[in-house]
Amino acid sequence: MSFKDILVHVDKSSHCQDRLELAAAMAVEHGAHLTGLGVKTVPHVPQFVMSQLGPEVAEAQRKFADEAIKVERERFEAAAKAAGVSYEWREAEGDLIESFCMHARYTDFVIAGQIDPRDDDMDGEAGLIDHLVLDAGRPVMVVPYAGKFKSAGHHVMVAWNGSREATRAVNDSMPLLKMASKVEVIVVNPRGGRQGHGEVPGADICLHLARHGVKAEAHAVHAEDMDVGSMLLSRAADESVDMIVMGAYGRSRLRELVLGGATRHIVRHMTIPVLMSH
Repeated sequence: MSFKDILVHVDKSSHCQDRLELAAAMAVEHGAHLTGLGVKTVPHVPQFVMSQLGPEVAEAQRKFADEAIKVERERFEAAAKAAGVSYEWREAEGDLIESFCMHARYTDFVIAGQIDPRDDDMDGEAGLIDHLVLDAGRPVMVVPYAGKFKSAGHHVMVAWNGSREATRAVNDSMPLLKMASKVEVIVVNPRGGRQGHGEVPGADICLHLARHGVKAEAHAVHAEDMDVGSMLLSRAADESVDMIVMGAYGRSRLRELVLGGATRHIVRHMTIPVLMSH
């Protein structure tokens, strides 16, 4: 298995260029076809507003949306041509989340951007990452809005807790893990028992990876006074990791949204690209 079809979200945010360059670099590394998706959303104008202001308002909004999607296409095509990858541009109109999830199902790997709450050009993208991870059925790599990432996946940290979601993430990221120069499996606050991590936490999944040609090191980390998300990011910074692989929303999404959790913390505070699977 390898990534041969990569989809990247293209928007008009100030961070999109860095996301496009990283997506193009990964397409080069994997010999993949790169697809850029721009979604044209035209705000709904209530009828009573239309009756007072006339159709000029709707026409102006549509013209703005057309101009914005044209700029997005130009940015994507310029990045793809500069990298020398096989590429195509797709445009959709309507609901961003529904459109992106639908197109994602016809690719191997999805690249999207972390929401920057200070960037007005990312309005309407709240919830995109959640829905992609839970509904698209494909691994999703989220690129932080802070920092520049010319490459990712050379030094990978796998967050392992023995769950279904973590298992899915390991399987989905196998093409990346096989190409990585270093892979670390991190088990935070391992537990014993039938639902635990075995006699040596992380050893069993490392053995599985070894059978796929991936040489991985297992590390158990104990930090009862720190939440899992903070521990993972701290460890990644200490070890100069350039990508985290993790399962997302092991509990219900509602519980994560209300109470927090590792997924929610990582989505909000990530400092390096994170590959998530559910």
